[in-house]
Amino acid sequence: MCVGVPVQVIESAECMARCYGRNGEEQVNMMLIGAQPVGTWLLNFLGSAREVISEQDAININKALDGLTAIMQGDTGINVDDYFPGLGSSER
Repeated sequence: MCVGVPVQVIESAECMARCYGRNGEEQVNMMLIGAQPVGTWLLNFLGSAREVISEQDAININKALDGLTAIMQGDTGINVDDYFPGLGSSER
């Protein structure tokens, strides 16, 4: 499965940035969005930054990815509200 993963810039250069996210440290191509300052959150897809996102978006995306991981590992008792804020039945 290919999905965008939030990463945070820890060292910035013109075309590449060293970033840290749920998969550890990685080099991210910045050609689509341009150089970004240290601390910026990005949505990384297959090694390329696709967009700048807020810290809250990064938190929510990581929660959703945690939920997907739990589901793929067979966890049938996940709390939808915990992993997917805004999608649970209590907020409809």
